Amino acid sequence: MAVNITPLHDRVLVKRIEDKETVRGGIIIPDSAKEKPQEGEVVAVGAGKIEKGARVPLDVKAGDRILFGKYSGSEIKIENEEYLILREDEILAKLSGASKAAGGKK
Repeated sequence: MAVNITPLHDRVLVKRIEDKETVRGGIIIPDSAKEKPQEGEVVAVGAGKIEKGARVPLDVKAGDRILFGKYSGSEIKIENEEYLILREDEILAKLSGASKAAGGKK
């Protein structure tokens, strides 16, 4: 992945993590009817916002898995890949080791 984009200030570039779906009973749900996942992987981060003359670094870094709100951020498309740009305060949680292993198969 050769994304050459750096978010500004306290913004984060995120790629959604798609869950693989197992079809039960032969029912196939079209992509337009599925909910978008609320879990993603941080691709790039900004330098942090400036408060009282000092830059405050972000709590997340590239490669972290995060949870975010359903209607958070702005969707963008770069080189036929869909990404989300979020502010750091729109991130709900950072997932740690055990969670990565459980949902990490692609």
